[in-house]
Amino acid sequence: MIDLRSMTRDELTRYLVDSGFEKYRASQVYNWLTKGATDFSEMTNLPERLRRFLREHTYLATARIVRRQVSKIDGTVKYLMQLYDGEYIESVLMRYHHGLSICISAQVGCKMGCTFCATGKSGYARDLTTSEMLAQIMSASDDCGERIANVVLMGMGEPFDNYENVMRFLSLLPDTVGIGMRHITISTCGIVPRIYEFADRMLQCGLSVSLHAPHDEQRSMTMPINRRYPIGELMQACRYYTDKTGRRITFEYALIDGVNDSDESARALGRLVQGMLCHINLIPVNTVTGARYQKSTTERRTAFCHRLSEMGVNATVRRTLGADIDASCGQLKRNFEKGDV
Repeated sequence: MIDLRSMTRDELTRYLVDSGFEKYRASQVYNWLTKGATDFSEMTNLPERLRRFLREHTYLATARIVRRQVSKIDGTVKYLMQLYDGEYIESVLMRYHHGLSICISAQVGCKMGCTFCATGKSGYARDLTTSEMLAQIMSASDDCGERIANVVLMGMGEPFDNYENVMRFLSLLPDTVGIGMRHITISTCGIVPRIYEFADRMLQCGLSVSLHAPHDEQRSMTMPINRRYPIGELMQACRYYTDKTGRRITFEYALIDGVNDSDESARALGRLVQGMLCHINLIPVNTVTGARYQKSTTERRTAFCHRLSEMGVNATVRRTLGADIDASCGQLKRNFEKGDV
């Protein structure tokens, strides 16, 4: 079966023409795809012969909302979505002054094994297709009844471990959902070869790197990927990215009480990025069932940020959204599968 929503307009045109249909029919089908059609019966301006052909040879990927948690504090919405094969993923819809942002998943589960992340505790099942990433945005937009302005690939999974599908997703997003490159951010835990490849593409979207520690020993304890691509190699790739693209890079740093939030850690982090075109996003670590980590105190977060500022490093403490719901990636899925929600 052909994954119709993962096709570009040109690919769809070639496919239908080669299958014996008029060229203009591809534009009609593509328009339905951009409207978020989930069934071929909705495509009322297509002849029955074409709709029957599509039903028999193609499919429309969907991400069906099965659970929905809404924060009473800030209105953040956490979705549990089911895919065609019964697998579950999560997406988070957040409201900012500049519009709605959605954090989507790139994989079912994750291979990276970061110890502070709920997703990794559930293991890895498979990559998401391009269409399944698009479907998350369409489902959330339909649910809230509003246009989504920004997309962050920072949900379940490692986007650069599903590189080709993610790159195709980026190419389709402006046409299918109407979101431009400057409103997209991709997060990675630090797959170094992919950072170089991504830099060479010269795309206008943002790059965020999960750092979480300034030393190899400390980072390897919480992020196994560091044993393959240590901090020195990672920072070299990040500097290549900023030099090549002229774009600022964001480093995510989850502050964990007694682990990586000391003044010494702040100074080491400052030395690591000093002089680089970057921003440090300090994040109070999420509480994850089964993990021993606790978030740093407000005073410690403030002091850490102040130490970086003293060194001329641009840093802010990220505002916590959805604190009263299953905020951490993978937590809602784990609880659902255990029957706790």
